[in-house]
Amino acid sequence: MRIAIGADHGGYPLNERVIEELRGAGHEITDFGTHDGSQPDDYPDYAVKVGQAVQSGEAEIGILICGSGVGAAVAANKLHGIRAALCGDTYSGHQSREHDDCNVLCLGARVVGEELALDIVRAFVAARFSGEERHRRRLEKIAAIEKKERG
Repeated sequence: MRIAIGADHGGYPLNERVIEELRGAGHEITDFGTHDGSQPDDYPDYAVKVGQAVQSGEAEIGILICGSGVGAAVAANKLHGIRAALCGDTYSGHQSREHDDCNVLCLGARVVGEELALDIVRAFVAARFSGEERHRRRLEKIAAIEKKERG
């Protein structure tokens, strides 16, 4: 699977560990950084890069990591067609894909430990949208809201 990943200074070094895990599992990674946690930077910059990679089809899914995961999720969800899920457990990780067809996973490096984060990543990556009628219906309603807001 083609996966875009980005993290601000708050997400470092967890992003490095996630990249290592995903590459080890055979995934193709587009790494937008950061690679230096000592330099403050801004999570919206990474949300745009990862989101645009997903929008363009360069990546099938994206992963964003910041301190809490909240800012990354808020920023990524501003991009048309991006459904970013902030997950702190494996159930949410797979359900966000299976039910909500989320295409970006957001993690809080200061909130979840490394092993839990890796379990969440594995759950998100392995899951697929179910396509059930009730889930499609709900996504259509979300798309209608998004269309109305874009005017």
